Amino acid sequence: MLLLWDIYFPTMQILKKYFPDLTELQFSQFEQLEALYKDWNAKINVISRKDIDELYVRHVLHSLGIAKVQAFHPGSKVLDVGTGGGFPGIPLAILYPETQFYLVDSIGKKIKVVQGIADSLGLKNVKAEHLRAEKVKGEFDFIVSRAVTQMPDFVKWVRKKVFKKQQHALRNGILYLKGGDLTEELSLFRSASLYELTDFFEEDFFETKKVVHLPLKYKP
Repeated sequence: MLLLWDIYFPTMQILKKYFPDLTELQFSQFEQLEALYKDWNAKINVISRKDIDELYVRHVLHSLGIAKVQAFHPGSKVLDVGTGGGFPGIPLAILYPETQFYLVDSIGKKIKVVQGIADSLGLKNVKAEHLRAEKVKGEFDFIVSRAVTQMPDFVKWVRKKVFKKQQHALRNGILYLKGGDLTEELSLFRSASLYELTDFFEEDFFETKKVVHLPLKYKP
């Protein structure tokens, strides 16, 4: 049955298709993202003009690909490195309101956008800071990111930032969104696992997209 929601917010059908158990609040928060990003993008460009019209597939749903690989438990902590305009951190924070998300980026104006959007959505589980990954203090269950650099460099940035205690099905470490052939890039990391996003999403955009899980050993 076609609902009024589907008529007025057709892009939300994509989220309903893959995440049918979202609450009314979560649906409302996701629906607000389009207007918020278009407004901020007019002042501070964080998403290309091409991508802003495909926000829910290329940014929101792509970010939520991590959730298809590993759901975050209440009370867990996640670090988003090189968050840019807030991806994957903002969509994941909406999906997991009882998980704490720390979003960092080396470009201050991008963090201004992230904080503005988090405030507008009332996301109390998001902390955004203008900071390089190497300077982050603390430990986390997972470090997430969207292809900010090659994996060897990324590991150097975050390898000492994982909790010793394990509480998820996957071991603590990195959950990395990336596309293309990763054979050479991951050749040094035999413990890495690849999850094809085409196993979860039907849209053509995800044809070469993956989530890389790389466990990291606790290092005090």
